Amino acid sequence: MEEKLEQLKRAIQESLETAHNQDELETVRIQYLGRKGEINRLFKEMAQYSEQERKMYGQKINALKTELMTSITDRVKQFGVTSGDEYDLLLPGKIPFVGHAHPLTQVFNELVTFFTSFGFSVATGPEIEYDWYNFEALNIPRDHPARDMFSSFYIQDDLLLRSHTSPVQVRVMEKQKPPVKIVCPGRCYRYDAFDASHSPVFHQLEALYVDKNVSFGELKWILCEFVKFMFGPKTKYELRPSFFPFTEPSGELAISCTICNGDGCSVCGNTGWLELMGCGMVHPEVLKSVKISPKQYTGYALGMGIERVAIIKYVIDDIRTFYNNDMRFLEQF
Repeated sequence: MEEKLEQLKRAIQESLETAHNQDELETVRIQYLGRKGEINRLFKEMAQYSEQERKMYGQKINALKTELMTSITDRVKQFGVTSGDEYDLLLPGKIPFVGHAHPLTQVFNELVTFFTSFGFSVATGPEIEYDWYNFEALNIPRDHPARDMFSSFYIQDDLLLRSHTSPVQVRVMEKQKPPVKIVCPGRCYRYDAFDASHSPVFHQLEALYVDKNVSFGELKWILCEFVKFMFGPKTKYELRPSFFPFTEPSGELAISCTICNGDGCSVCGNTGWLELMGCGMVHPEVLKSVKISPKQYTGYALGMGIERVAIIKYVIDDIRTFYNNDMRFLEQF
C-alpha cells in the first residue's frame, strides 16, 4: 500500500504539471477523484487489510485526496477561473439589454391596427412575382410607359421581384368573390439609387375594398380618418387629382408639413404640403382581369410607403437612417 501511495502521488504531480487549461484539470480531477477514480479504488482495496492498517492508510489516502483537491483549486485560480463558492449569490445580477420594435415595425403595426379596426383583413403574397400579377393584371401592358416608374428587378422575362404590393390584391380577387376588404403590407424592390429619399428595398402597405356600391366618398372618408389616426386631428389634408393605370379616377393624398406646420420650408419645397400616398377607384379593366364584373361591383384602393409615413411622422430627413443600425437613432423609439 505504501508503494502504491507513492506511485499515485508521483502520477498526480505529473498530471497536474502537464495540465495547461481548465479542461485538462477537469480530466485530472475525474481520473483521480471521480467515482471510479484511482483514490476510490484504493479505498476499496483497504478491505483486505487489518483494522489498524485500514485506519493508518485511510488517513494517508484522505490526506492525499485533500491535497489533490487543494492543488486543483489553486491551478484553476491560476487560469483566471474561480470556483462557485467565491461568488456572492445575493448580489443583484446584470440586467441584460432588452430590445424593442424598430421604428418601421412600430409604424407597420399602427397601420395594420388602423385598417383592421375598420374590418380589413391582412393578406400577403410572394415577393418573387410573375409579370402578369405585377403589371398585366393591373392594366399595365408591356408597352405601357407607366412601367418606367417602377424600375423593376427582373429574374427572367416573366419573373421579377415585386415592385409594389398590388399583386397581392390581384391574387386575392382571383380566389375570393366580393366583398373583398384587405390590407396588403410587405417588402418591395425597385432599381433605385440608395440615397436620402430612395432605397432599392422598401416597404409598402396597400388597402383594397371591392363590393357593390363602393363610392369615392367612402375612400375620402377613410383617408380623413387615417390622417387623424396617424398624425393627429389638427393635421390638414388635401386630395389632388393624379393618374395611376390601375385606378380611375386617381388621386394623391397630401398632408400639411409636419416640420413647418404648413408655413413652408425646404423639406416641403415651401409649399406647406407633403405627399403621402396614391389612391383611387379600382379601374374596370383590373376587375375584368380577375373575372369580377365592373357593372356589378366597384371598389377603391390606396397605397403608401411605410418608410414615407415614418419619415413624416417622426420628422426624419434621410431614409437610410432606418437601415444603418445606429443604436443612438433606434433607441429614440
